Amino acid sequence: MSDTITPAKPALTAKDFSTDQEVRWCPGCGDYSILAQVQKIMPGLGIPRENIVIISGIGCSSRFPYYMNTYGMHSIHGRATAIASGLKASRPELSVWIVTGDGDSLSIGGNHTIHLLRRNFDVNILLFNNEIYGLTKGQYSPTSQKNKVTKSTPFGSIDHPFNPAALAMGADASFVARTMDRDVKHLQAMILRAQEHKGASFLEIYQNCNIFNDGAFEIFTEKSSKPEEALFLEQGQPLLFGAAKNKGIKLDGLKPVVVEIGNGVSADDLWMHDEKDFYKAQILSRMFDDPRIEGHFPRPFGVFYQNERACYEDNMTMQIDETIATKGKGDLDKLLRGRETWTIN
Repeated sequence: MSDTITPAKPALTAKDFSTDQEVRWCPGCGDYSILAQVQKIMPGLGIPRENIVIISGIGCSSRFPYYMNTYGMHSIHGRATAIASGLKASRPELSVWIVTGDGDSLSIGGNHTIHLLRRNFDVNILLFNNEIYGLTKGQYSPTSQKNKVTKSTPFGSIDHPFNPAALAMGADASFVARTMDRDVKHLQAMILRAQEHKGASFLEIYQNCNIFNDGAFEIFTEKSSKPEEALFLEQGQPLLFGAAKNKGIKLDGLKPVVVEIGNGVSADDLWMHDEKDFYKAQILSRMFDDPRIEGHFPRPFGVFYQNERACYEDNMTMQIDETIATKGKGDLDKLLRGRETWTIN
């Protein structure tokens, strides 16, 4: 008797995660880079395509499910987080990704976003932040900088903008990180870190809208300015930056200060990054100075905070199992009647 040998399935490639749909973003849009990096990392996750779901809301970023050869849903404005929560609660084995924008998730969907983060569903949020409403043709968004002139703010925005990382920290997110569309290696690394995290991962991605807000993040992405303006966080490493790595961040009590290496200051004297330190992560999320201001801080990129805590869907399943084990299956009619009933004679 001979053994039957089942041929091994061929390894998936980035092409296997592409669809036959024409990618319809404006030429030069940063969304192309993000799509390409997601498609590149997906084969290495070892997750069957049929177990991956991408859910989006409304906006340029929300075309994403059409271009990914996985399950997906193009939902309604601001509600991708709510739909993803329901899916993860009912099908916890799935790998659920939320693709959203600064308008979609921080304006009409703001409450849904913060509640998903505090509940800590095991999902991945990719927030494309271009500081503008692109799909509706250039109105200011919740992250647009103050005094930004747009079609809806012809004399400049008077709103105070959201800081997405600080908002996520305030909602007790268990994973908060920031990256950018034009640094593909860093973008890939952060997407992988987000996926590896057990819990709600919040990844803010600076994404250039070359039509309505071109160059908003140029100072962090161009070779001439990036070393001086971008601070890349590495676990257990000092906060160093500068073309010659000759500058760093030091803590004066709880206040960060920029120092130069030398004259008695070494890398050992600098702030050492610890992703588990909630309080320092709060400070990092607030290092958000306008880069046009002299003496400003560099903008942090990388994992600000990462902490393991119980996921909502796990707690829900445990509660259901414990209730059935101790009280048996429930009575729907009794549940609907509630505990407070009375009889009218």
